[in-house]
Amino acid sequence: MHFLPPGPEALGSRADLLHLGGDGHSEMDMLEDLETLQSEYALPEEERTWLFLKGRSRGLMVEACAHATFFCKLYRILRQSLHENQTSGHVSTGSPIACEELNVGIIGGGHLGKQLARVLLQLVPIPTESLRISTRRPEVLDELQKLGIQCFYQNSYLVNWANVVFLCCLPSQLPNICLEIQSSLEKTCIVYSFVAAIPVPRLKLLLNHTNILRPQYQCAGKFVNIWGANKEITAALRDPVILRATCPYSPAGGITLNIKWLEGVFYAALNICTAKEMSHPRVLQLLSEQFLSAHSGDCGKDSASCPKFQLTDFVSKTYAKNLPLRRPFPWFDLAAVQLKETPFSLRLSKSTALQDHLTHFYCHLFGISLFKDQPEVSTGSPSQ
Repeated sequence: MHFLPPGPEALGSRADLLHLGGDGHSEMDMLEDLETLQSEYALPEEERTWLFLKGRSRGLMVEACAHATFFCKLYRILRQSLHENQTSGHVSTGSPIACEELNVGIIGGGHLGKQLARVLLQLVPIPTESLRISTRRPEVLDELQKLGIQCFYQNSYLVNWANVVFLCCLPSQLPNICLEIQSSLEKTCIVYSFVAAIPVPRLKLLLNHTNILRPQYQCAGKFVNIWGANKEITAALRDPVILRATCPYSPAGGITLNIKWLEGVFYAALNICTAKEMSHPRVLQLLSEQFLSAHSGDCGKDSASCPKFQLTDFVSKTYAKNLPLRRPFPWFDLAAVQLKETPFSLRLSKSTALQDHLTHFYCHLFGISLFKDQPEVSTGSPSQ
């Protein structure tokens, strides 16, 4: 004889159950510390494992989109600053020349590609005319196309147009894509890969390109799901608690970012300045003003006590000694930067003040404070 569990009419609706406390909470807040009353408790072990993996996948998606957004925000600030620096020495003869918008391309229109497009569109924000997607099935991206995003299947055209290209394809697709796009890649184009199964050395070889960024994440054995499972990714990345968990040095949520990515980001910033032939002293001044002016608690509002970037933070003492004052930085191989120890590795590991300032800068770009008890801040350039 089989006994059926009581139907919903015997227990009341889910909404009724969620509001038993009568205090207006819309989740089972009063039950969250009672393990036997949580929905996962009655699940078989294999289903708990599936939920664990699903939560971890969600966390990785949130982290990946947050760090891509941070990079694009930083790139835009740097482009604007370089534009202002170049135009400030010229006599204006009419309306000021606007800075060219950052062109962002995405290869791959699957779940990650679509989520990333929405996040960049809303949170950087990238204008629709400056965001394009190349995918084998552009017809399934009608929702994004209705927003004004161009979706097509022309990978080589995309990379020739873009300043930054995000690879959101399957590992099995990557070799053919690299073969297709390598001859169209400009030296200055930054290829940002989310293809975890393809390591940086292999990607460098496939693309015949060195301007590559690839974040790497490590998941702890004990995973804490704080990633807003019931929220859209864009909504999750407006939640200060979730955003703080994505900070480069934060282990919150059981996911940790390999800090070599952060090194790669700053060497990429140097390459961007080198492409504009800016002298290295001016670059160091610019990076310090823009990226180290979000103050930590230790320095208060006294900018004189904030750390400043030095030439030997990025190049060896021998190279620094022989570098002429007006010369730009050399062009850096970002793949090598993420694989080897660099002068910046040493500076970051030894300077907690620098770590703190970069963490504050990360939060500042998202318009939040690092600590819960501090008021949120407005977004924009830290120097503003």
